Amino acid sequence: MVIGSLRPLATRTSACLCYSSRAALVVLLLWQARQVHAAPPFPVELPAQLSLEQALDLFRTRGLDLLIADAAVFGAQGELRAAGAIPNPQLSTGFGRVFNYSVAGTPGAPCVGCSIYQLGGGLSDQAALEDSLSGKRALRLRVARAALEAARLGRADAERTVGFQVKSQYVQVVAPRWALDFTREVQISLEKTVDLSRLRYPKVITEGDLARVEVQKLEADQNVDQAAQNLRAAQVGLAFLLGVRGPVPDFEVDRDVVRFRVPSPLRTVNVDTLLTDAMNHRPDLKQAASAEERAAAALALAERQRIPDVSVDTQYVQTGTGQNAVQPPTLTFGFTMTLPVFYQQQGEILRAEADRETQALERTQMVAKVVSDVEIALASFMTAKSLVERMESTLLERAKRARDVTEIQYKAGSATLIDFLDAERTFIQTNTEYFGDLANYWAAVFQMEEALNVELSS
Repeated sequence: MVIGSLRPLATRTSACLCYSSRAALVVLLLWQARQVHAAPPFPVELPAQLSLEQALDLFRTRGLDLLIADAAVFGAQGELRAAGAIPNPQLSTGFGRVFNYSVAGTPGAPCVGCSIYQLGGGLSDQAALEDSLSGKRALRLRVARAALEAARLGRADAERTVGFQVKSQYVQVVAPRWALDFTREVQISLEKTVDLSRLRYPKVITEGDLARVEVQKLEADQNVDQAAQNLRAAQVGLAFLLGVRGPVPDFEVDRDVVRFRVPSPLRTVNVDTLLTDAMNHRPDLKQAASAEERAAAALALAERQRIPDVSVDTQYVQTGTGQNAVQPPTLTFGFTMTLPVFYQQQGEILRAEADRETQALERTQMVAKVVSDVEIALASFMTAKSLVERMESTLLERAKRARDVTEIQYKAGSATLIDFLDAERTFIQTNTEYFGDLANYWAAVFQMEEALNVELSS
């Protein structure tokens, strides 16, 4: 997006100087901002016990995504300062010598006070007066303010979207930690079963039965290794979002975070209320509105640029001091402007109109996206809630009961090994599925928070 269009060609020199000064100001401001704000962030050190609140604090202060968004805001602040800059006046001086001319005191001198040396000077406002009176400077400031507001809202939107990722990834660490503990318990239980089966072989069970038990135990070993790998991958993923730039240590998380509960704002849900909250709180929707405002201001600026830049000039020249001097002391006032005969900013205006139309359509698209996000998040939440409730109310208890009863019957000799192994396998699968359902449930809650930009889980 071009904030300001080019100045007319006849004032190319003054325009170049004006834009050069603005560019230099932007560079200076960005350099100062970097010295104050964009210094390399301190290394992120994760505590041995990382809570969700600590993770969010680290993300908000050290997360690289937000630091990048902060840099964009600093750049927009520099653009605003540059847009409001008043062009510095241009001062020019000159000194010269007249040849083949006789001065006073020599034969043939034309007059007393004549001189062979010429002095001159000039002063130009660099179109500063016209820039303010025509409203161009005010329009540039309007464009830059809208761009700055869009950058700030972009930073808020980055906190919304990446904050959702941090919360979801935190849950993805808790769930594998639970799964690892559970698979280790199953592993210990199956070790005892294998020892018992070996004592009963070959008098009570066959070699095939013993092999089945040993295979089940080896599968439990596989599950433990896989759960450990999933936990480590989840830890590394969370550390990346928090800005860790070195080796990731092993750390514990708060397991109570994923225990099933329904946040009070979601105990009764209404689609219309949710949509209203989203429309009022979503920063990306407000950012789209600021982008449309910036495009409208840019169009007004492009149209205003059809007014030629007018520079007010003052010139002073003298060669000698007498009445008959080659150039008596002379002071002149004038102005310089370009006549818009062949080109009247048609290209810049057309480009600005296209940008405004694009931003208006993108804002409309963003409204539709907000509606879609809320609808999808609500459907995901309701489904995940039903799955977890069914697990905790019936499935988990019945699967454990079936496993325990079959184990007792198998040890007593009234159930077959196949019955026991099937019950054990079902018990493991049900609990593994439960951990996944819990993680999906809280991911759905956090997805709803992201869709509304409202805190729900606290």
